[in-house]
Amino acid sequence: MKLWCISQTDNDGYDTFDSAVVAAETESDARAIHPYGHVYPEGSWSAVYGCWATSPDQVTAKHIGETDLDAGTVVCASFNAG
Repeated sequence: MKLWCISQTDNDGYDTFDSAVVAAETESDARAIHPYGHVYPEGSWSAVYGCWATSPDQVTAKHIGETDLDAGTVVCASFNAG
């Protein structure tokens, strides 16, 4: 399993996440993980919480390492509380 740093600038006001470190097999899988820990299957992206990007296309993922964690695990997340 790979570790990814995911980030977004689509939604950058107060009470939003700007980044997280997650475990996923692929870049596409990583970009579909919400910092709350939910994994959004392709075609069902939702901005239910209003605190993250509105689409996986708005999320950047950078491979940063390897891990034994399960896919979808959020290691840490950066939240900008207002």
